[in-house]
Amino acid sequence: MSETLHQPIAPGTDIIAEINRLRQEMNAVILAHFYQEPEIQDIADVVGDSLALSQRAAETDAEVIVFAGVHFMAETAKILNPHKQVLLPDLDAGCSLADGCPPNEFREFISMHPGHKVISYINCSAETKAMSDMICTSGNALRIVESFPADQPLIFAPDRYLGGWVNKTLGRDMVLWPGSCEVHETFSEKKLVELKVIYPEAQVAAHPECPESVLQHADHVGSTASILNFAKTTDAMQIIVVTESGILHQMQKENPGKELIPVPGADETCNCNECPYMKMNTLEKLYLCMRDRTPEIVVDPDLAAKALAPINRMLDLSR
Repeated sequence: MSETLHQPIAPGTDIIAEINRLRQEMNAVILAHFYQEPEIQDIADVVGDSLALSQRAAETDAEVIVFAGVHFMAETAKILNPHKQVLLPDLDAGCSLADGCPPNEFREFISMHPGHKVISYINCSAETKAMSDMICTSGNALRIVESFPADQPLIFAPDRYLGGWVNKTLGRDMVLWPGSCEVHETFSEKKLVELKVIYPEAQVAAHPECPESVLQHADHVGSTASILNFAKTTDAMQIIVVTESGILHQMQKENPGKELIPVPGADETCNCNECPYMKMNTLEKLYLCMRDRTPEIVVDPDLAAKALAPINRMLDLSR
């Protein structure tokens, strides 16, 4: 993937007004993940986690889908809508989980485990999806795995921490691809314990992409949407949040009277609790991709057809 070249934005351009104008002219829907910058979340038609955004992408009547997220998300939207234009503000907005599961290596991994069905987390490439029997998100992983008989051997990819949490929760013994999210892997158990000491009344909400050493201290483990729901329903007035910090924007809007405490990464010299790929998208890039209708997501039709089947199985089970 390479940088898309755009003509500069004219001085004095009201970017938000232009995005709204283009949205109407193009009959476009703007989908944004919870980890996007606040100004992108605020202008989006739909803000959600991977499951909700996949469902909206499958249902939309819009002619153009503008996906403010990362590449695998926009690619999934294209697979679900092969005849619609799908735009991504920055084509280089990738994912360490998707990048860490090269298709050729994954194919060999599968061949080493004959008789296993393959469940792949949605944070993967179209090629990995096409080799899978079922796709899942963090929001429905338990339900998807439970849909397979207890004696059915399973491979779970590409996140070993999510897979390990599912194994422990359900008492399964899935074979795990050794991948991880570079953001969630950096959360420090030491820093979390220190925060629990400072805020003894706080509840801890963590994403299952975190290592087990972190999850063992959580009062709630779940997807971004699940964490948001927990924040609204818990009586606790202080919540320690162990996931990408972009979620704090929606969480604070929904819980103005509660104190939200993000857990830093192990390295305090960097913004390690922020996904560098999610943050590659900006309001300016969102406008430019709509103005110029590029970068556009393109997926080989044969590959898309193979990847669509396990995605649809997931969506059918999630209704």
